[in-house]
Amino acid sequence: MPAAPAAQRLAVSPCPSESVQHDVTVIGGGIAGLSAAALLAREGLSVQLLEAHNQTGGCAGTFRRGAYVFDVGATQVAGLEPGGIHERLFRHLGVEAPAASPLDPGCVVDLCDGQPPVQLWRDPERWRQERQRQFPGSERFWSLCAALHGANWSFAGRDPVLPPRTLWDLGQLLGALRPANLASGALVLASVADLLWLSGCSDDPRLRRFLDLQLRLYSQEPAGGTAALYGASVLSMAQAPLGLWHLQGSMQALSARLETALATQGGQLLLRHRATSLQQTKAKGWCVRGQGPGGRPFTSLSRDLVVTLPPQTLADLLGEAMPRAYRERISGFPDPSGALVFYGAVERALLPAECPAHLQIDWDEPGSLFVSVSREGDGRAPAGQATVIASVFTPARPWLELEKEAYAQAKAEAMERIQAGLEQSLGLTATAWRHRELATPRGFARWTGRPFGFVGGLGQHPSRFGPFGLASRTPLPGLWLCGDSIHPGEGTAGVSLSALMACRQLLQARGRSLAPA
Repeated sequence: MPAAPAAQRLAVSPCPSESVQHDVTVIGGGIAGLSAAALLAREGLSVQLLEAHNQTGGCAGTFRRGAYVFDVGATQVAGLEPGGIHERLFRHLGVEAPAASPLDPGCVVDLCDGQPPVQLWRDPERWRQERQRQFPGSERFWSLCAALHGANWSFAGRDPVLPPRTLWDLGQLLGALRPANLASGALVLASVADLLWLSGCSDDPRLRRFLDLQLRLYSQEPAGGTAALYGASVLSMAQAPLGLWHLQGSMQALSARLETALATQGGQLLLRHRATSLQQTKAKGWCVRGQGPGGRPFTSLSRDLVVTLPPQTLADLLGEAMPRAYRERISGFPDPSGALVFYGAVERALLPAECPAHLQIDWDEPGSLFVSVSREGDGRAPAGQATVIASVFTPARPWLELEKEAYAQAKAEAMERIQAGLEQSLGLTATAWRHRELATPRGFARWTGRPFGFVGGLGQHPSRFGPFGLASRTPLPGLWLCGDSIHPGEGTAGVSLSALMACRQLLQARGRSLAPA
């Protein structure tokens, strides 16, 4: 799909001098990079955004197959409600938010145990009644999560900096704390499984399975490996006054609005420009070298550099300039997940009546499926048809290590098993598909440029959450990070918050401030 026409394009040729060409270079045109570039351009800085692909969006992008539009990875959005991060950013940037409708239910979780699926209703009271029917005796757990979520959400709305690396960072963190946060801080090393134990609900295997499935979606970890403070908020995201949203058109609408904001503020977007090396200059700035369209080399110089790529790419990009301790820390992180994603299309009449837009299926092989079904008239399929996307997490590296024949066989087997899960759960037959294909980590590596096709961040384990995570402020002056490996984590809302945090730090280093509406 071509990029939005509002974005400016510029051919960059090697520069023989080390004079600064831009105030800031941003690498990576996903939601984090677009948000960071637009915010900094809004502050009057000259900003250049480099994106290796021929469109923006990254894992929240879109591709076409004939009459069908498929969301590459992300299929739902949080943070469009009043006061949510996307609503705040669009208001601050002076562009309209994309058309979207709240999901109700936000998701339907089928545990495949013969009992009715769990429906995550948007109305809090309706959700309370649902979970009491589904998980009798669990209300102490949900009440504890609600208390933690209330403290967490107000804390996040005061824009803390985590983890702090300077006195200014620490001041932003302390200024966001309230007594409720100090109390919940006692659980900073706890997991969601610990919350189950504290509330006396750890002996309910059905509740535990439900939590494992839901948390794996948003933290890459089951209940035993998800930080309690993070998990408590994730489990409340589908309910008002927050909510999950379905975008009209496609997920690309989010990127298109941010492209418009960047262009309006005078920023530059360069598509098909892949960074291959980062080097500090004698002028205390940064030199980015890489390949542009047709393999043409380019060089870009700027005072500051914002990198939204997975931190695992820094070792190759920086080479010997990467501090040893920093290199060892990043190399010590466990691999993020890869994904297998099935993209299909069927006649809408063949789907169950009142088929939800999003459902999760507890499937054995290749794993639990997260399924997104397009809505009639939402721009993803012709009238009377629907796109069906099913994703499942998988270890990424093995897929890139397979020989050609073994890869083809593994891909065919995974596709067959995912299809079987969809056909059983949605009541479809093998002949119902008008289109079907499967993406593996090998395909995501080509699409996103991420190492091994990783699709997530570092995971929200207690040892890597919040104050224990990777900082946006790196040990190298003028080099900043944001994206799904930086607090507060994954999803379009999470990476946008990380971009806001990095921009505030960058501007403070320049003696300026940023205070979005």
